[in-house]
Amino acid sequence: MKSGCQGCRDGEPLPFTFTMAFHPIVDVSRATIWGYEALVRGTEGQGAGQILGMVDEGNRYKFDQACRVKAIELAGSLFPDEETRLSINFMPNAVYEPAACIRATLDAARRVGFAHRQIMFEFTENERMTDVAHVQQIIAEYRKQGFATALDDFGAGYAGLNLLASFQPDFIKLDMELIRGIATSPARQTIVASVILMARQLDVAVIAEGVETEAELTALRAAGIQLFQGYFFAKPAVADLPAVRWPASPALSIEALAQSDAA
Repeated sequence: MKSGCQGCRDGEPLPFTFTMAFHPIVDVSRATIWGYEALVRGTEGQGAGQILGMVDEGNRYKFDQACRVKAIELAGSLFPDEETRLSINFMPNAVYEPAACIRATLDAARRVGFAHRQIMFEFTENERMTDVAHVQQIIAEYRKQGFATALDDFGAGYAGLNLLASFQPDFIKLDMELIRGIATSPARQTIVASVILMARQLDVAVIAEGVETEAELTALRAAGIQLFQGYFFAKPAVADLPAVRWPASPALSIEALAQSDAA
């Protein structure tokens, strides 16, 4: 086991405190909450940026481990059933040895009675991949343990297609910049339709994140997406589960969506 793992056990505690906010991922076709993404927040109301700004090379590993445990422990006390999924962001560059570094996650899940199939790990193409082969080992280990994986912010950077080809996660989350204004942008509609087709051929599910308007939702539903995340449905709630707003438009009513999916 590498020294970083030893440092997690014996090193100094984090020099700051944090908690988690939960943001719903909804299945509009079934009018259900598919799961929640856990987002870092400060215990005194600080945003994620302020907390992440205190993460450095010396505490990155410990912070990554603490985030997983905090998210699972809070979710264990808040989630309504055993079908609701928890999505956790992780830092690939903070994982030293996959099988060893997952132990704290496994222990936390065991303590709160959280099934492995309920947990999804997100990694982003915005984080520089220093060792692609190592990330492949991480994903292989997570799948072995029964966890799902997701490539976040897909389309935000130049490496998205390469990462999709290298890792083939269970999910990709479309970056909000691809979604913003899609209702009136034929170019964005064409790009998203192509991504969806490619994902289907790779057996990768698509989540549209950053949805803010009914027009965006309509366009994305027409493209065939079922899973959504964004302020249109709810804003994140700190250490709590927010109420979800469902579509009010007749064309986007739950009954209409269900009929559309069944057709």
